[in-house]
Amino acid sequence: MTTPHTILVVEDETSIASFVAAYLRNAGYAVKTAASAQTALIALAGETPALVILDLNLPDGDGVELCRRIRKTSDVPILMLTARDEDIDKIIGLEVGADDYMTKPFNPRELVARVKSILRRAAPERRRTESEELQHGDLTINAGKREVHVGDEEIRLAPKEFDLLWELLDHRGIVLTRDQLLERVWGYTFAGDTRTVDVHVRQIRRKLGDASPIVTVWGVGYKVASDRATASTL
Repeated sequence: MTTPHTILVVEDETSIASFVAAYLRNAGYAVKTAASAQTALIALAGETPALVILDLNLPDGDGVELCRRIRKTSDVPILMLTARDEDIDKIIGLEVGADDYMTKPFNPRELVARVKSILRRAAPERRRTESEELQHGDLTINAGKREVHVGDEEIRLAPKEFDLLWELLDHRGIVLTRDQLLERVWGYTFAGDTRTVDVHVRQIRRKLGDASPIVTVWGVGYKVASDRATASTL
């Protein structure tokens, strides 16, 4: 029998944590809970879960800072929860490395669907089916090692930033809409928030600088130009 994925739920409101845990267990996942940032860090030091569900507001800090600390040492997928329906909170969460976010109150079935999508995209067996390496000018992206280099310099990308860059490079010359990218990279089969794509593209461009190959096709989506010279002029 396959060992179930373990999900770490970092949530200080007991009722919400229990509610989320119940739905996840019913979907076949093992669940651990933490009611504070410190407890979550201790849990992560002992065993890396398959995914972290992280509340933005914690009694001993905020989820953004905890997400930033986790990202310094781990690529574990992170789904952030926020009680505030403010764009800036969502954008900050994505910029520090969260893979996705949901606003409270949320539909628990949608939460489980998003967890499944994130884990499906993160599965090692999926990665092994991809080509080993892609290049674009000085940019090299290696699927097996999950590494990105510009010349000899390694550039550290968050998991979804890496997946998004790979998807665009793997379809160079083809325009992909934001909805297509949400489905291909995040695994959404329902309408998602396309600003998630925009934030990740902005982060990739910031980290890669002039080596970024991503071109905006206004009103449609994004593409990678067929060659570096073309990309640099757009």
